[in-house]
Amino acid sequence: MPDDTILCWTWPAEIQGLLPAPDPDRHVTVKDCKAWLSEGDTGRYKLAAFIRQRLRERYIEPVLCLEPEEKNGFSIMAVSCLLIETLETFRQGWPSSDGKSALAFCYFLDREARFSDFRGHFRAFYKHVRCGILHQGETTGGWKITRKVGEPLFDMRTHTVHATKFHDLLADVIDSYRDELKAQPLTSETCWKNFNRKLKATMENCEP
Repeated sequence: MPDDTILCWTWPAEIQGLLPAPDPDRHVTVKDCKAWLSEGDTGRYKLAAFIRQRLRERYIEPVLCLEPEEKNGFSIMAVSCLLIETLETFRQGWPSSDGKSALAFCYFLDREARFSDFRGHFRAFYKHVRCGILHQGETTGGWKITRKVGEPLFDMRTHTVHATKFHDLLADVIDSYRDELKAQPLTSETCWKNFNRKLKATMENCEP
């Protein structure tokens, strides 16, 4: 049944105590999210913990669990770009990012102070990193990816992006988004209403 569709494989540790009994095999399903959406402020904390766990297990943990010699800067940046687009659909309340990908990256990079090194290079980053990796299997326009220790997040002289540092910062962004959701009232137009709109679209995609 659609309500049994798993939206998050691991039950968030932050709300583990809300289970009747410890259950390491318990997943977050569509049914859980529907219930939380109707719980008011109590559900707000559960949903905030859920979205952090969902994003981490899809985009952060698969990279962190690799041994250093198994990691690849291009795959890390590919995952990072997918995460940016996904996160921004929740931020903006978009059912999808179809036709809005470039705008999503501009919104994200402009808002997130952690990525201020890229100011003035938003569209170039989108074109040569995101679109280059997605459509060409490589960066374009002379842009480069590195994982070398000691290199900066972004060397604007050589247009080199440090994949590991970029990905680590995205993990921090997820935590900040979780904290914002917890702190904002459910009536927040720029936070919860957008989140709920995207989550409902996500759940609708689970219907047969």
